[in-house]
Amino acid sequence: MSTWNSLPRAAFDLETTGRNSRSARIVTASISVVDHFGEIVTEHEWLADPGVEIPAEASEVHGITTEKARSEGRPAAEVTREVATVLQGLFDDGVPVIAFNASYDFTVLAAESARYGVPQLTRFPVLDPYIMNKQVDRYRKGKRTLTALCEEYGVTLDNAHTSAADALATLRVLDAMAGRFPTLHMPASKLHQLQVDWAAAQAADFQAYLRRSKPTAVIEGDWPVLPPEEVRGEF
Repeated sequence: MSTWNSLPRAAFDLETTGRNSRSARIVTASISVVDHFGEIVTEHEWLADPGVEIPAEASEVHGITTEKARSEGRPAAEVTREVATVLQGLFDDGVPVIAFNASYDFTVLAAESARYGVPQLTRFPVLDPYIMNKQVDRYRKGKRTLTALCEEYGVTLDNAHTSAADALATLRVLDAMAGRFPTLHMPASKLHQLQVDWAAAQAADFQAYLRRSKPTAVIEGDWPVLPPEEVRGEF
């Protein structure tokens, strides 16, 4: 049995215009591919002009202003198509794509793809350290941000909140998690399917907790992509 961490794998990260994954626009994107030893073999980076103003609070996180994106970025439609093409090529080759809180990045890309007429991805197999960490280390105290997990697992994260640095750090964190939790050693396809169930259960638990004080609270558990806004609740 070939486990995912003994084979080539990739990492994917976006920096965007905001927190709402259905309305946020891509500002930067990065995809890093490593071999079975974890050595980088390919890196892709994009800077997009999102076509909208980048809010100051977003610029403060990733360092890209509206002016910089407009003067140095490429059209968002081109970037979206290229990012999707690279990712689909990886999925077609059976290479797992690692993304931290994957439902955010893949939902942003899904919305951008719909906006610009780009075919939707198969999104399989995807590996998400955020979902996995909540499952295998459920009683862990403190935050589960990428920065916090990098500190816990001894992964260097320089230039945090740049897509290139975050993508590679996400991959390194998941490799380190696999070293600590052998239960994660399995084919990527099987682990992907488990995460679908884990994400749904985690969202249901969190929703139940919130509804003790907010009876109408809703936590979506779709993974690795949220459905488009207009079809939520139809299934």
